[in-house]
Amino acid sequence: MILVNTDTIKGKKIVKVLGLVKGNTIRARHIGRDIMALLRNIIGGEVKEYTKMLAETREQSLDRMSEEALKLGANAVVNVRFSTSYIMQGAAELLAYGTAVIVEDDT
Repeated sequence: MILVNTDTIKGKKIVKVLGLVKGNTIRARHIGRDIMALLRNIIGGEVKEYTKMLAETREQSLDRMSEEALKLGANAVVNVRFSTSYIMQGAAELLAYGTAVIVEDDT
């Protein structure tokens, strides 16, 4: 599955547009991560616990979006974007979305 944040793919032509696809996940903070984040806030530096959690969240959202695209018969998703939403205290949604397409080699 090809995923790009552009509306074209170099060397490919879009032969069919299948429509919007999306994948989301909602994550809540973890007390252990919060304690480490608080300590890092005091001494400075990257909050690696949250960096890892957000990276995993992005990958899960992309995987879910890709699965939806595959069900439609797509072999690529163009214009991939991310959006976040506040759900409740300590929890947020990450949404990945784009346009499912079928591409072929550009000849």
